[in-house]
Amino acid sequence: MPNSDRISKPTSRRMSLYLRVLHSLLDQGKAAISSKELGDQTGVKDAQVRKDLACFGSLGRPGVGYRIRDLHDQLRQLLGMDQTWKTVLVGAGNIGRALLAYPRFRNEGFDFVAAFDHDKKEVGKKIAGLRVQPMGELKRTVKLKHAQMGLIAVPPEAAIAVAQSLVDAGILGILNFAPIRLDLPKEIAVVNVDFTDALEQLAFEIRLSITDGKSV
Repeated sequence: MPNSDRISKPTSRRMSLYLRVLHSLLDQGKAAISSKELGDQTGVKDAQVRKDLACFGSLGRPGVGYRIRDLHDQLRQLLGMDQTWKTVLVGAGNIGRALLAYPRFRNEGFDFVAAFDHDKKEVGKKIAGLRVQPMGELKRTVKLKHAQMGLIAVPPEAAIAVAQSLVDAGILGILNFAPIRLDLPKEIAVVNVDFTDALEQLAFEIRLSITDGKSV
């Protein structure tokens, strides 16, 4: 098993793609897959697939391909998906409610153990079986539930203070849905999800394809 500290972020993102494909193939009852097939299904060149997976040793066999179950299990372990991650959410608005209600998170090992909001109108409501708690209960609840991850789904003007509260409570990593940069200690893992940025990129790609089509 390779050391996850030596895996680059671009490589880890590709491995997440591989894992999703392998999970689907296992559900279909398939036993092996070639690097070309895996590349075709993830949009990654087969040479890059082989390079990424070389760190796992002899899982690939000439003429047979990779044993899907073995590779799936190795990737889950490398990506930290072989354990349950206790997760808290801050922000019980539209995005927060959608995140809590999404069933795949729990299936993949992300266990939402608490939800919080500043808004008194939201506090006390039940979402996906969780009672929305006031922010004043955050630190105690994180420690009580042994939570490791925090999701931020609040307006940008509140995100920095919320992130600091999560760090102070002992959270190890944050998934940030607020469109703002979080300046946190380097030992805190942060992943940003900006829907506006993604839509802008999509608009650019569409415009580019239209322009290319007109130029043909």
